[in-house]
Amino acid sequence: MNFRLLWKDKENSIIMSQYNFKKIAVVPTSTEFIDVTLSKTQRKTPTVIHKHYKITRIRQFYMRKVRFTQSNFHERLSQIIQEFPKLEDVHPFYADLMNVLYDKDHYKLALGQLNTCRHLIDNVAKDYVRLLKYGDSMYRCKQLKRAAMGRMATLIKRQAPALQYLEQVRQHLGRLPSIDPNTRTILVCGFPNVGKSSFVNKITRADVEVQPYAFTTKSLYVGHTDYKYLRWQVVDTPGILDHPLEERNTIEMQAITALAHLRAAVLYVADPSEQCGYNLQQQIDLFNNIRPLFANKPLIFVLNKTDVIRMEDLPEEKKSVLNEIIQDPDILMLEMSTFNEDGVMTVKQEACERLLTFRIESKMRTKKVNDFLNRVHVAVPQPRDDKERLPYIPG
Repeated sequence: MNFRLLWKDKENSIIMSQYNFKKIAVVPTSTEFIDVTLSKTQRKTPTVIHKHYKITRIRQFYMRKVRFTQSNFHERLSQIIQEFPKLEDVHPFYADLMNVLYDKDHYKLALGQLNTCRHLIDNVAKDYVRLLKYGDSMYRCKQLKRAAMGRMATLIKRQAPALQYLEQVRQHLGRLPSIDPNTRTILVCGFPNVGKSSFVNKITRADVEVQPYAFTTKSLYVGHTDYKYLRWQVVDTPGILDHPLEERNTIEMQAITALAHLRAAVLYVADPSEQCGYNLQQQIDLFNNIRPLFANKPLIFVLNKTDVIRMEDLPEEKKSVLNEIIQDPDILMLEMSTFNEDGVMTVKQEACERLLTFRIESKMRTKKVNDFLNRVHVAVPQPRDDKERLPYIPG
């Protein structure tokens, strides 16, 4: 049993390691790559050879240098290729997010070029080692060695754009928030400037920048909160505007990616006071536009800024706009104000409760639950007399 638990922990750590992009080593420029490798060859291999040595010894001396240089280039290129995540291996959320931010074709092309370069370097070394076996003088062997080193260095020089691009991707990946796609998540979305970041700041320790203008939040932010002794991650998404998918920019597409892939409770925040610069009808239209992304997710429609105007004080035409949402049994509508914190905790608790219920129900539908319930036996002790024995906690 202990062994199985250990293996499960190990499995979980392997899965988690796929999301730790901060561990990727710095990608050197082509010049640094060549300088480091050639100086290492100089330091780690013999440096003195005399022309009166036997020709076999001279050949071995230069062969060793060529092989050593090739193995160094090979190891460093392999390290870069392996450390960068393969889009097929990571969670679809991260794969889509990387496609939005860096374009997956460009990313795969850069890694593919390094892989091709690695094979070409191996072939160059193999060819020149074969030629060195027939070197008939020290001068001929030295020239072959120089040609081999030169061709390897040229191959690396040609990878300068790919190496530079991958270094930029590495720096950006390191700045991505550590979002676990499989844990309990609350996702906050809506138009720009409706109070999403203010809500996240109120319920977590995340310090998301809040300003009175649109698109202050340009990327995904994650904070953590506790409810019922469980840790929850709260994801603040950039604002989304109501227009076709192909017209959305990179900032908006990050929010769409999160909505599509994260199994989370969704809070759609609206501003009935219209201080955000968008009227209520536009906010409802966006809600209906991205509604397919909310499928199979607990959904709460939150009216923010009750300190400015409450729902009952809205004009009749605005109330009629909200009626469609109020009458939908799948949507819970709540009010809050992030300014005076009225209703903020209620929204948080409702989101957590709904997600807990949803996760339990989805687990109950799987076959694993029956196997687990078969192993559980709840013992109910029979009373031995009519005395009432109250619970007692020793001091």
